[in-house]
Amino acid sequence: MLRFLFRRSLGAIVILLLISAFTFFLFFAAPRDPALLSCGKNCTPDAIALIHKNLGLDKPIPVQYWDFMSGIVTGRDFAQGPCPAPCFGYSFANGDPVWDTIVDRFPTTVSLTIGGAAVFLTVGLGTGMIAAWKQGKLIDKVFSSASLVLSSMQIYFIGPIVLALLVYNLEILGQPKYVNFTDNPAAWFMGLLIPWCVLSVIFTAQYTRMARSSMIEQLAEEHVRTARAKGMSRGTVFFRYAWRGSLIPIVTIFGIDLGSLFGGAMITEQTFALPGLGTLAVQSVQNTDLPMVMGVMLFAATFIVLFNIIVDACYAFIDPRVRLS
Repeated sequence: MLRFLFRRSLGAIVILLLISAFTFFLFFAAPRDPALLSCGKNCTPDAIALIHKNLGLDKPIPVQYWDFMSGIVTGRDFAQGPCPAPCFGYSFANGDPVWDTIVDRFPTTVSLTIGGAAVFLTVGLGTGMIAAWKQGKLIDKVFSSASLVLSSMQIYFIGPIVLALLVYNLEILGQPKYVNFTDNPAAWFMGLLIPWCVLSVIFTAQYTRMARSSMIEQLAEEHVRTARAKGMSRGTVFFRYAWRGSLIPIVTIFGIDLGSLFGGAMITEQTFALPGLGTLAVQSVQNTDLPMVMGVMLFAATFIVLFNIIVDACYAFIDPRVRLS
């Protein structure tokens, strides 16, 4: 297990380096000069040159990349003052520390992501298991048909409809907003309830179909048929043998879907005007704000890669047939 985690950690570092290099060098392909963001309307060539020096933009691009990546580990010195590790620099747009901005926005995104995942895993796996239990009956057909319809929906389409219906017309729920969990857990839950449901719609439909097909496949396995032949009850066979084995492909896909979940969270943040990393990323790209773009990209990529390692490590605990060499 330790060797496996070590190999995956090395692979994760390589992936993060490739992502950072691609994002950094792609940034300089944009025709817009980031120094213009700080220069203002009455901008002179001398002022632009000074800003280039203060931001480090007067150095060769490979040197800038090395300074940025080494600063994450050791820290850097800027015109604004020293930047301790982990240092992602200062925003080109407003001069705020990138790391502090990310830390401030992260709770919104992680709350949205974890809550959405909890909703679609609970509802999706639950309806999928029920459909498999009642295979061929009316409830199975209803769940399967509903999952096909919901899988074609999009967040930016469902979000405004749910807002118009539940918030503005029926006034059942309040306007979505983020409240710190430690300040008011009830307000935190109610403020993110609509975004959670909207974010989870597509994933719920996918996991309903996935759980149903995986469970039906497991019920046809030899060890499950053997358990039936020994006279075990249908419930025992279903939950003790088939259910556990059916989780393996679901956990695998969930690890892969984490990137899509983050992307969906970013769209959801834009739809409901939530101050998370998704909104920050969009604003940073629009402002040609390299330090902020790099910070958000690396932070999100690290979170996704780390979660995938954890998911892979969980395989052996879910199914004893899985062994890591």
